[in-house]
Formats: sequence, C-alpha cells, structure tokens
Amino acid sequence: MTTELSPSRGDVLDAAGLTRRLEHGSVALMPTDTLPALVARPDHAARIWTLKARPADKPLILMGADLEQLLGVLGTPWRQEWMELAELGWPGALTLVLPAGGPWVERLNPGGVDLGLRIPACRPARALLRVSGPLATTSANPSGLPAATTVEEARQMFPTLPVLGPLPWPPAGGQASTVLAWRGSAAGEQGGWQVLRAGAFLPPGLHPDP
Repeated sequence: MTTELSPSRGDVLDAAGLTRRLEHGSVALMPTDTLPALVARPDHAARIWTLKARPADKPLILMGADLEQLLGVLGTPWRQEWMELAELGWPGALTLVLPAGGPWVERLNPGGVDLGLRIPACRPARALLRVSGPLATTSANPSGLPAATTVEEARQMFPTLPVLGPLPWPPAGGQASTVLAWRGSAAGEQGGWQVLRAGAFLPPGLHPDP
C-alpha cells in the first residue's frame, strides 16, 4: 500500500514498495527498536554518507532480519564467542563489530578491517529486511546533530525520503544500541570484547572502559 503525500514529504510505502525504491538507489527511513534509521542497499551505501555529510572514516552498520542473513557477510567463519553473544543480544539493541573482509566491508567500511552487524527487535524493520535483504544503516540525522528519536523528527530532517509504513511506527527505546568490538583475529589467537558504546543493552560481565 502506498499513501500519496504532498511533494514536500516522502512517500509512505510497504516493505515491497520500499524495497523497489531501495533497489533503484534510494535512501529511506525505517524504524528500529532504538532510534529511527537511514537505510540503503549496501551497493548504494555511499549515498548515506553524502546525505548526512558524514565523515568518510565513520562506517555504517549492516542490519539483517536474522542471523542466517548475516552469517556469510564477514568473509570468515564465526567464532564461538561471536555466536554466543549474537544469540544473547539479537534481536535487540546490540551492535557487534567483527573482523571482516571482502565486498561488504568495502561498501560499508571502506579501507577497514571489520564490519558492524545488528538484528533489530522491531517487527516492521525485520519485515522489510526479510524482503530487501541486509541493509546499510545509520541514525537519522545530519552529521553532528542529535539523532532523531521519532518518525516526525526524522521526516523533518529528511522530508523527501520514502518512509517504511504503516505509520505510526512502534514506540522506540530512544537510546542508541550498545556497540561491542572484537579485538583479536577471527581465528587462532586470543581475543576479547571492547565496549565502544554502552547503550540500551549491555551483556553481563562487560563494562565500558574507564
């Protein structure tokens, strides 16, 4: 279903309609369980950096509908520690930054050696991701400004972007996800988790660095 809006507002589209827009290179707005998100297909992720005026050294996050969608994106087998934390925190407000290589990294973290992954606990978002496949995401705000916390704020900042419907979106937590990065190689050597951002979910036993 599509709702026609005035030219100053973006169309409200269902998952299938929004997927078609994304396939043609559009950036869009979707809900998550934490904050509204800007989303794009990974092969069009550069448009998010341009739209936000985002520094090129700040990577994007890859969101999927379920673990199966994300298992093959790292270019390396998953360690047991990664699987355990994914099963504990997903779907939910947890972003895992894991060692990675290959085309997914080049699109979302050019020149980098890791990739941020997340499965949101938001039914409309996951319904879209099941249709579209994994999407490049980031918070809905111009770089340097506070992130939008509601769909109304997000649409004020980006009034021409298409929006995942139906509206209103489910209530979001309003706090960004926790970001945990694995420090160490993908296989072989010892490694461990570093808390890059303590957000809405923090697994037991992990604490922010002082």
